[in-house]
Amino acid sequence: MESQRTVEDLQAALAAMPLAPRDVGAVEWLVRRPVPLEREVVEWAELCPERGLVGDCWPSKPSKCTTDGSPHPEMQLTLMNAAVTKVIAGPKQDWAAAGDQIYVDFDLSEASLPAGTRLQLGTAVIEITAEEHLGCGKFHERFGSAALRWVNGKERRGLRLRGVNAKVVQAGKVAVGDQLRRIEA
Repeated sequence: MESQRTVEDLQAALAAMPLAPRDVGAVEWLVRRPVPLEREVVEWAELCPERGLVGDCWPSKPSKCTTDGSPHPEMQLTLMNAAVTKVIAGPKQDWAAAGDQIYVDFDLSEASLPAGTRLQLGTAVIEITAEEHLGCGKFHERFGSAALRWVNGKERRGLRLRGVNAKVVQAGKVAVGDQLRRIEA
């Protein structure tokens, strides 16, 4: 992994980043987490309303956000902007350490994707949820306190630099290179 960067380095990289598309983008990378802390980079994945990304540990992962500890239905999938991931993690082979499943060339900001927005990825449809996706202790450990402060900074929170949570609303398949398209609910 690249050496950890300062908040100033990260902010300069953000300023130099080209604007991400808001209506049609691309799926850049897919990662399945078969068990906690393990990652499998895949070329395609099946998305299912009951299981999220099929083969991912989400259905068996306890959540601190539900009263009974069951997996949180609004946190089935996580998407992260590929350009932001590259700034934080470096080369693509290190992206999986971010812990997300779907890396995209797309504007994930609140202004672009308010909760309830639906997106088509391949033949699947997902919905952006209101649950915030913030960096955790593992993110801090892997990328440092500057990266965690940067993605969660109050002045940048609406950009959703850490990514966004979503749920599957229509089963289907998604592959690296597929279009990511905003659709009407």
